[in-house]
Parts: sequence; C-alpha cells; structure tokens
Amino acid sequence: MDPQNSPQGNYVNAQYVDPRAPIRVIVEQPRGSWIGRLIRWGVTIVLLLVVLGMLLGNSDSLQEEHHSLSETATNKIAIIKIEGTIIGAEGYVKDQIEQVRDDDDVKAVIVRVDSPGGTVTGSDYIYHHLKLLKAKKQIPIVVSMGGIAASGGYYVAMAAGGDENTIYAEPTTWTGSIGVIIPHYDFAKLMKEWDIEDDSIASHPLKMMGSPTRDLPEPYKEEEATILKGLVDSSFEGFKEIVLASRPALRGDQAKQDIVFTGRIFTAKQAQENLLVDQLGFIEDAIDRALELGNLDRDNTRVVEYKKPVGALDALLFGSQSQSRTRQLDLASLADLTVPRPYYLCTWMPVLAGLSQP
Repeated sequence: MDPQNSPQGNYVNAQYVDPRAPIRVIVEQPRGSWIGRLIRWGVTIVLLLVVLGMLLGNSDSLQEEHHSLSETATNKIAIIKIEGTIIGAEGYVKDQIEQVRDDDDVKAVIVRVDSPGGTVTGSDYIYHHLKLLKAKKQIPIVVSMGGIAASGGYYVAMAAGGDENTIYAEPTTWTGSIGVIIPHYDFAKLMKEWDIEDDSIASHPLKMMGSPTRDLPEPYKEEEATILKGLVDSSFEGFKEIVLASRPALRGDQAKQDIVFTGRIFTAKQAQENLLVDQLGFIEDAIDRALELGNLDRDNTRVVEYKKPVGALDALLFGSQSQSRTRQLDLASLADLTVPRPYYLCTWMPVLAGLSQP
C-alpha cells in the first residue's frame, strides 16, 4: 500500500504500519519462579504416587510372614492379632480370619489380644467369626494376652471355648473389666450458662434420649434412665453368658462370679486366681500349647502372622507407621464417636479412645 494514498499511519522500526490493519498482540508469559515450579513438580509426583498406590499397593490381601519355628514347614500355626480399640465389624481382624479360613495348611490358631475392648457389636462380631472358624476347620484356638485384654478384649478371648489351658496372660497383663457402659455427658447446664439452647426438633422427647445437650423434662428424664439401664443390663447378661459358657470352672463358683462380674480390672495373677485365665505365660507358651492341642511336631510346623501391604503413598506419608494404621481418623469416624452406643470397654474416656478397625 502506498503510504501517500492511505490514511496517516506510523512507522515502527522503519516499517510503515497501516492503522486499518488488524492488530496482533504477542504476550510473552513471564518465566515462573522456582517456588511455582517446585509446587507443580510436587503435585505431579503426589498424583503419580496415588496412581501407583492404586495399581500396586492397595491390595486387600494380607502378607504372610514367618514368626517362629520352622521357616519351610507346610503345617502352620497362624497368629491372629486383635489390637487397639474395637470399633467396627469389618477390617484387619476379619481379613486375618478369612485368610486362615482359606488356608488348609493352618492347623491351629493363636489369638493375640492387646485391646481394652470397644463396641458391643464389634466385639461380638469378632467372637462370632472366631468361633465359626474353630468349628468349621476343627482346629484349636489358644489365646495369648498382651498388655491389656479387658472388657471386649476379654470377650473375644472367649472364642477359645472351654478347652483346658487355652487362655494365657503375660505376667503384666491387665484383664477382666467384664461389664457394659453407655458413655453420656450432660452439657445442658453449661449451655444454659453460655446462653445456648438445643432447639432440635424431634418426633418424640425420647428420640433425644442420651443427648448431651438436651435436658429432658420429667417424666421423660426418669424414663430415659430406665431405658438406658435396661439396654446396659441386657448386654451385660449376654457378656456373662459368653464368659460362663467358655469358663466351665467359673460356672460352678458363685463366689468368684460375684467378684469378676463387678467390672473391675485384674492383674494376670488375680485373673488366674479368679478363674479368668488358665496360665501365666508369653506367646511362646501359647504356641507350645497350640502344638500340643493340634498334635503338631515342633520341627515341622511354621508359625506365621499377617500384615497389610504398604502402598507407595502410605510409605511416603507415614513411613514405618503405615502398617499399624488400621483405621483412618476421618469425618465419618468423628461422627461415629457421637453416636450413643453400649461399649465393652475399659477406659476412663470411652468416646475418646484410640480408633482401630477390627
């Protein structure tokens, strides 16, 4: 285009620019800082680990590991671990039971208990499936108690049944605590001081039964106490039936029943004197008894235990502790703690106990 016959334009770098021509703008993005690049690389690495963990490390199958005796024998004694507070029904304990159930080489089981107990339902679920395992496979169960095997922890130990010398407690074990508790805290008076009112709408006053923030009017308050006590008594009777069914010597001794069914804790020696445990000893002693009951040769038997596989992301975030994480503290877990429920549990802070999925 002839600059002389066109509208007045400009010269840029000795080049004529027609004002009617479309304008092209080229924007150069500034180079990101090293912090921005580091964040992007970090996010990328974490996403890759998540994918790898899903593909390689998050299998539900358990890893069998050698514990003691022969490393090559076919016959096995399996150790099933019950550790921490028993909250739910499904989980690591159930996975161990299923692995033992499907393994024809397992000829006896050691139930290793180190638990203060937990919910009534969770404890009974484990007890039921251990009894089912014993009956279906026709194999002996021997219990080895660790630091504590109280309340629901003692309840699940009753899966050993009435066989002689099948409940072993270490000399420092605390056990017993046979009883039921429904945790309840009354914050109603405190809320009034803070001018806070619980104005929840319920279909009936008793629907708010057990609420820590609602002060029920009479006569519902008295009825609430009666109902909750009835629930506790019913669960307690079930607990006593399980214990008496599995402890034949205790069945015939009313004086000792009057002691052990108070809910108190016993040392290992006291528990033995009151017929709650058979022998004082360690897991090696329980293994010896399992060999005897299962008619197994010591040199031709392998003792095994089961561990969860560690995913790539778990290993990165939690390191060596990732194998012991049996239940994650999430919103669902926190909500579950607020639900009023009966516990076979030995603790001074029932609803704040450590979380663990059986």
